[in-house]
Amino acid sequence: MVDKTVTRADLADAICREVGLSRTESAALVEMIINEVCDVIVKGEGLKVASFATFQVREKSERIGRNPKTGKEVPICSRRVMIFKASNVLKKRILDGHRKFNKTY
Repeated sequence: MVDKTVTRADLADAICREVGLSRTESAALVEMIINEVCDVIVKGEGLKVASFATFQVREKSERIGRNPKTGKEVPICSRRVMIFKASNVLKKRILDGHRKFNKTY
C-alpha cells in the first residue's frame, strides 16, 4: 500500500505538466475547483463527477448512543454528513491497480 498523500500542490504540478498552465494558474485552478465542490456540498446539493464519484449530503436524525468506556447513554444530536460513493469506473480502476501490483488474483 502506498502511503503518499496527494496535496493541492501535487495536483497543481500535475496540471502544470499536463496542460501547460503556469504554476500560479494551475494552483488557482485547483483552488477554484475545490471551492466550487465545497460550496455545492455545503448548500446540501449533490455533486456527480462522471466516471469518478458522487458526493451527497444526508441528514442523520438524533439518536441515543452509548459511551463505550462508561456504558452511559448519551444523546447524539442530528447532523448533516457527507457521503462519498465511488463510481463503478473508479472501483474497477482500483481493483485493476490492486491486481496489477499484487498478482494474487
